[in-house]
This record gives sequence, C-alpha cells and structure tokens, in this order.
Amino acid sequence: MDSLDARSRDVQDVQERTFCKWLNTKLESNGYPPMTSLIRDLSDGVRLIQLMEIMGDVSLGRYNKTPRMRVQKAENVNKALEFITSRGVKLTNIGPEDIIDGNPKLILGMIWTLILRFTIADISEEGLSAKEGLLLWCQRKTEPYPKDEVNVQDFSSSWSNGLALCALIHCHRPDLLDYDKLDKMDRHGNTRLAFQIAAEHLNIPQLLEVADLCDSSHPDERSVMTYIASFFHAFSSMDQAETVSRRVEKFAELMQSVWISRNDYERRVRLLLSAWSEKQANWKASLFTGTYAEARERSAEFSAYKQTTKRTWVTEKQDVATLFGNVQTKLKTYGLREYVPPPGLSLVDMDNAWKDLIASEAQRSRAINAEIRQIKDTLRKKFAEVANDFEQRLHAISSELTAIDGPLEVQQQLVAQIQTRISALSETLSLVSDAEADCNAANIEENDYTVFTCQDLEFELELVVQSISKKIAFIDNQIVSRNMTNLTPAQLEQFESTFRYFDKDETNTLNLSEMTAALASLGIVFSDEDMDYIYDQLLRDYGAVTFEAFINLLVEITEDQTSPEQLREAFRGIATDKPYVTELDLRIAHLPAPSIEFLREAMPHTLNDTGEPEYDYERWLDDVFA
Repeated sequence: MDSLDARSRDVQDVQERTFCKWLNTKLESNGYPPMTSLIRDLSDGVRLIQLMEIMGDVSLGRYNKTPRMRVQKAENVNKALEFITSRGVKLTNIGPEDIIDGNPKLILGMIWTLILRFTIADISEEGLSAKEGLLLWCQRKTEPYPKDEVNVQDFSSSWSNGLALCALIHCHRPDLLDYDKLDKMDRHGNTRLAFQIAAEHLNIPQLLEVADLCDSSHPDERSVMTYIASFFHAFSSMDQAETVSRRVEKFAELMQSVWISRNDYERRVRLLLSAWSEKQANWKASLFTGTYAEARERSAEFSAYKQTTKRTWVTEKQDVATLFGNVQTKLKTYGLREYVPPPGLSLVDMDNAWKDLIASEAQRSRAINAEIRQIKDTLRKKFAEVANDFEQRLHAISSELTAIDGPLEVQQQLVAQIQTRISALSETLSLVSDAEADCNAANIEENDYTVFTCQDLEFELELVVQSISKKIAFIDNQIVSRNMTNLTPAQLEQFESTFRYFDKDETNTLNLSEMTAALASLGIVFSDEDMDYIYDQLLRDYGAVTFEAFINLLVEITEDQTSPEQLREAFRGIATDKPYVTELDLRIAHLPAPSIEFLREAMPHTLNDTGEPEYDYERWLDDVFA
C-alpha cells in the first residue's frame, strides 16, 4: 500500500509540474507572468480566468483581479467553471471549493480535461481523433525506424529511451540530428538531446524532465501525451507543406495514369472486336455431320463458350466501359478536355459489335438445338423398334410355356426346346441395351414410341427364365413323385413342400445346411459327422441333393428308421408329454432356426391365455400320415 501511495504521489508531482509548464506557455505568450505553483496560483480563480480567455479567445467580463475574501475567489472560480461548461467540456465532481482549497487530484483532472479539449481533441489522423489519432500519427511517423529501437504502442514506456522522440524530430527535420549516430543505449543522453533540440529549434517547451521518462518504470501517460501533442502541432505546418507536395505528385500521377488508361482502353477494345469477329467467322464455317457425338461436342463447345469465353468477354466489356468512364471522370475533375477514342473504338462501336455477336450466338444455338432434336428423335425410334420386337418375342415364349400340356415326358421335351431359344433371345437384349445406352448418352428421358425400358425387359426375361427353370424342376419332381410307389400321396406332398421351402435359391437342389434343416423339420436329426457323410454320399450318387436324391433319402429313412409312432414319441419328448409344443420347446430341443420356422408355419396352433401359440403336433401328424 505504501508503494502504491508513493507512486501515486510521484505521478501527481509529474503531472503538476508538466501541466504547470503547459499553462505557462499560454500565459507567457500573452504577456502574463508564469505560475510557480499550479495548485496555489489557481486557487483565487484569477489565473484560471486568464487561461480561459486565452484558450477561448474571448473575454469573460469583469472579475475580481485581486480577491482577498473566499467569496470573491469563489466568484472567480465559478465564472471560469461556467465558461468551461459552456464550451461543452464536461467536468465531473469538481466545484469552486475544490480549487480554492487546493484539491490536487481534482485540479489535475480538470487541467487534463482542458488539455484534451483545447490541444488534443482537434488532432485527427486517417479518420482517428484525439488520443487514438495522436498515437497513429506517432506510429506512422516512426514506422521507418527499427522496431527494436522505436516501437510506439502507448504514451508511456514506449518513450522511455528517448529514441522515439529523436525519431519524431529526425523524420521531420533530419538536419537537426543524425539518428544513425545516436548511442542507442544512452537513454538519458538521447532524451536530453531531444528536449534540447525541440526547445531550441522547434519552439517546443520542455514540459518534462529527463527523469520523468528515463527513471520511471511507467512514465505518466497524460504528461507524455501533453508533451507529444506539442510535437504534433509544431510539425503540422510542415505536414501541410508535405500535403501540397503530395497534391502535385498526385496530379502528375493522375495525368500519367490517364495516358496509360487511354492506351489500355484502345488496346483492349481492339482485342475484343477482333475476337468477336473471329468467333462469328468460325461459327459460319462449322457444319454438322449428322451424328449425335458430333452434335453433342458442338453443344458442349457452345456451352463452354458461354460459361467461359463469353463471361470473360462480358466482364472485359464492362471493365473497358468502366475504364473509359474513369478516364472521363478524371479529366473532368481537373477541368481537362474529354477523351475521344479513335474511329471504330468508341463505346457505341463496341456495343454495336456486341449486338452482332449476340445475334450470331442465337443463330448458332438454334442450329445446334435443331440438330440435337432431330438426332434424339431418330434414337427414340430405333430403341422403340428393338424394344417392342423383343417384348413381342418374349411374350410369345411365355405364352407357349403357359400352354404346355400332355404327358410329363412330352412336357419335358417341349420346355427343353423353349429353353434353347432363350440364349438367342438374351443376345438380342444386347441390341436393346446398346440402343438405350445411345439414348442415355443423348440425355433422352422420355420416349413416346414405347413404354418399355431395357430394365423392364431384363426383368421380364428373368421372370421367363425363372418360369422355365421352375417348370423343368416341377416336371422333374412330378416324374420322381410318380415313380415313388412306396410313399403315400400325403407323404409325397409333405416331402415336396418341405423341399421347396428349404430350397431358398430355387435351384431345385439343397446345400448341406438346407438339407440339415429340412430333415430336422421332419423330425429327422443326425449328428454333424453322420450328416456330412450322408451329404457326401448323395453328391457322389446324384451330383447334387436334387429332389430325387432327397425323396430317395427320405424313403430309405422312413422305411428303415422312422414310423409315425416314432415321430409322435419324438414330439412328445420335445413337448415333455404335453399335447402341444411351444416355440420355446423347439428351441430347447436345439432344432435349427429354419426347422423351427417351418414347423411354426406348418403345424396348426391356438393361443393360450398369455397369447403364446401352442402347436398341435398330434393333429399335424394325423394329417401328414393319414
């Protein structure tokens, strides 16, 4: 706390000394004697009124020039404060008694407000004013100097080595000091030199002491701003001279830019007119060959032209027109004679050439579109012809397949004959696919000449192929069933439905897992080793587990192993002697999931009180073995 109070007193002493010197410059320049003590000399209001008359360049009227009584001092101080307030300066928490009684904190705050209002507030630099404007001015002036030596970021420690002050002087008056020869480590010497040169050659009074900047860890911002503002005002006239020079320089640059812009305008207009003429000549010389690929290429070229070259030209045309307008504006701004382009290069000439290009472009677009429409219609007709023909032939085969009748062997021969025709028909589908590919390449989405697509015909062909395969399998299975005299019709129906159910891929064969599930659904369960042996044996005997192989296997099993009573006993064991089984019973018995699914669909069932199905295996076996 003691250190903070000491620092506060140091800041107060610096401000009091600096502000007093600043006020004395105002008083002495107007013939008044200087003050020796800021707080004491302002207490009677006389010096304050004199300062306000100087700053405001106006008389405040009669006042007590030698006040002795407190009320007279109060009248003087109040007159000065009312004038300050009338100038739009906002004073906070200060009254006549604070000045009379010598309150240093409030008095220094008031003086700082006056300095801001009458010295710093009118500073402007690149749109910034007051403190920010003054800081930007210092940064801009010292920018050419090394950052490790001069780096103005504030109005405190940035000025503690004296180099920033020397840089300000050097950038405006390099004749007064040689910055490069300064001893960059001599903080006190640099600061003292800057103070001396500013006072002797620039008429800037030394408001600060060397110690105020060099021996303080944090120089007082307000005192430094007050002193630096003096540099700004001292150099303002020099900056005005620089402004005049820059104005002449800018005028010369303007005239040179006008000359460059005129030449650039003429060059660019000539290039545009030449390019437009060449493009129209190319269009007229380009003929169609009648193929869609060629027409599409022309269309793509035309689209690319509109998206690239034309847009470049539109932009360039606008830029050229803008350039012409800028040239005329610059010339009018300085009262110079307007620019008249050479014959054929005016904006009107360019607009007329552009209209000719647009007309040629529209003609080219119509020609390309007409050619594409004609080619697309030809492609539609070609596809419709091959698609409709394919569908008619496919329909004829489907009708023949449906009409097959007679003995099974005769049907077998007729289906085989139909099957031989499918290969040739499938090859014909490639013609449909090629025709559709041509239409897709031409972006043809509708075709009024047919209702079919290649995908439709592929689907219908697949259905016919599947129908033929199913027909062949059905006839083969019927022949097998007919020859199985040692099975009842009900058994044949059950075995055939089981085979069809587990033949998931409809190949009329079963793989190992399908065969295992099918047998399990019939209550026939083997070990994995036995099942592998049986499956391999069937592959050797039949080449695959066909319907015939499956039926023969069941015949062997039912004759040798399984009887209706054995199946009932098996189901009773799974049901734990209940007259029904549940899905849980089947799962506990470790039946494969496909077998459980089949039994759930095949066996009749009722729902118990909890809504769980109870499957009546007795009734199902009665139906199967009836």
